[in-house]
Amino acid sequence: MADADRASAQASASQAAQSKAAQAVWAPLTQPTFRMLWLVWVAANTCMWMNDVAAAWLMTSLTTSPVLVALVQSASTLPVFLLGLPSGALADILDRRRYFIVTQFWVAAVAVVLCLAVLSGYMTPYLLLALTFANGIGLAMRWPVFSALIPELVSKPQLPSAMALNAVAMNASRIIGPLVAGAIIASLGSAWVFVLNATLSVISGFVLIRWKRQHTDSPLGRERLPSAMRVGLQFVRESPRMRAVLLRTICFFFQTTAIMALMPLVAQRLHAGGEGGASTFTLLLASMGAGAIIGATLLPRLRQALPREKLILTGVSAQALATITVALAPHLAVAVIAMLLAGIALISTANTLGVAAQMSLPNWVRARGMSIYQMSIMGGTAMGAALWGQVASITTVSTSLIIAAVSGVVAMLLVQRFSSDRQIEEDLSPSQAFKAPEATMAPEAGRVVVTIEYIIHPARAQEFRQLMQESRRSRMRQGARGWSLLHSMSQPERFVEQIIDESWTEHLRRFDRVTAYDVSLRDRKLAFHVGEGPPRVTRYFAESS
Repeated sequence: MADADRASAQASASQAAQSKAAQAVWAPLTQPTFRMLWLVWVAANTCMWMNDVAAAWLMTSLTTSPVLVALVQSASTLPVFLLGLPSGALADILDRRRYFIVTQFWVAAVAVVLCLAVLSGYMTPYLLLALTFANGIGLAMRWPVFSALIPELVSKPQLPSAMALNAVAMNASRIIGPLVAGAIIASLGSAWVFVLNATLSVISGFVLIRWKRQHTDSPLGRERLPSAMRVGLQFVRESPRMRAVLLRTICFFFQTTAIMALMPLVAQRLHAGGEGGASTFTLLLASMGAGAIIGATLLPRLRQALPREKLILTGVSAQALATITVALAPHLAVAVIAMLLAGIALISTANTLGVAAQMSLPNWVRARGMSIYQMSIMGGTAMGAALWGQVASITTVSTSLIIAAVSGVVAMLLVQRFSSDRQIEEDLSPSQAFKAPEATMAPEAGRVVVTIEYIIHPARAQEFRQLMQESRRSRMRQGARGWSLLHSMSQPERFVEQIIDESWTEHLRRFDRVTAYDVSLRDRKLAFHVGEGPPRVTRYFAESS
């Protein structure tokens, strides 16, 4: 009896834990601000899918050129490549709330122009491409700022759930958007899709206006855009954690894009009639979206059961299994089940990578870092689509899918094996431990050179040099233009760390970017110093020639 009671209690505890885990997925929606922004995000993504469908269909009525029809997709996605980093930099420089509002009204204005051009009969293929590109600008500018806002709205433990909900919004809109657009086009015409887009975007803009977010301007003023972009790229280049995330992201989406890029051809093979297959294609796409939504509800339990690296590798393996199954599926029902699995694998892996990217970025550079992360997704997808399409043309669709699946698992195993971010844990929470210096003379224009002199016991010199490489990465991630470690020839115990900043203002900005990790690194460096007093810090202005 006691054993039975114990088993019953364990079963009840397990069910309670599973229920709690399932509820955790939706926990961020209990916060009014996150719920408001999430609904805005659902509307925005629905508009994006509706616009893509309506624009593609409209182009077929304006021209019979396959090139112009294909260029609609290019015009929609190209802005992400061209404007990803600038948009991320602007989102870090400007008031994120106002910036988000502007992007909503930009998309609404483009939709109004599209509608008027169609209704007036002045629409041409090239005007449609230009307006589609303009709409893509709004999308490219909006994504980084929304990604940067998420950590402000939810606690650190809820961040994975919040990002999973964003993926749910994306996949739900992937189903809803084309269905709504298709119904409107069939009954009213393409112009009314743009009317609905404009209406939803304006409503979303006014909802954001009601949001009372406090923005604190830097006393140093706004960063210049070129400098902000440089610092963003520099941070990612000098962050082993972020580089590893980007490498995994490119690797994963390079593999998973095969099934998306070749799905129309798979649908054609599985279609009962052997040709066409539009309905089969829609069913496969919807199955993948449904799988992603199911996967979002399973994420808390998956994160509890598997560490990050194993969860990523499991997701890649599941994606490969689904891809191979679709490639060899004898019937549509088998392919539908495989696409459900592909959707679960996609969201679990993409969510894990997205959370890892967020956790690798301090708030001051978050939008820039996430824009680079988004560019890595688009880059991996674009390269994969081109390669697997070429492989399919040389061999067969099934062969291309199988090669993509197998090579994707092998590549991720190699990345996981040789990744340089293992065991790296950095506390990137902001710190005010470093006090900004005050200049005893009026700051001059030009670069600032800082020297820090350490006295190190010769027996520990090599160990100190290794630690100073971490110092180099830290200084460069904060925005320094240059770094070097000097070793005295006449005094072997004397080392001088030299940091070069773009200007006095940029030098002061580095003090606003200090994290708890930087403070701990400073303490580790001081532990090597054996001088009578603290290391001597000297600042110079570089004389212009």
